[in-house]
Amino acid sequence: MARIAGINIPLNKRAEIGLTYIYGVGRSTANRVLTDAGVGPDTYVKDLTEDEVRRLRERVDDLLVEGDLRRERSQNVKRLMEIGSYKGLRHRRGLPVNGQRTKTNARTRKGPKRGSAAGGGKRKIRKH
Repeated sequence: MARIAGINIPLNKRAEIGLTYIYGVGRSTANRVLTDAGVGPDTYVKDLTEDEVRRLRERVDDLLVEGDLRRERSQNVKRLMEIGSYKGLRHRRGLPVNGQRTKTNARTRKGPKRGSAAGGGKRKIRKH
């Protein structure tokens, strides 16, 4: 089993896809790492030799991935909130940060809709 950056890379995937299981490594970064390490992107992870895995591990260790990347991103958000920037206020309130509309949509950030007050409007009384 190939273990890179503390992540078990699935054996039944191509190396190009398997590396994307590491947080902070996408397809383009995975291809660059494979090229630098001299490993073909079509090679299955189970077919990698120990030497190839070692070379991949060295290349990935040079990148900012997993815990370090998560920590840096959360510190960036905390800094924005502390200095009171507009983006920080949006983070604090749990609203979209990058200028999206909020009248409709934005349910991912805002959460489920709140229930309506009573059921709407004045009731008409029917006379029989």
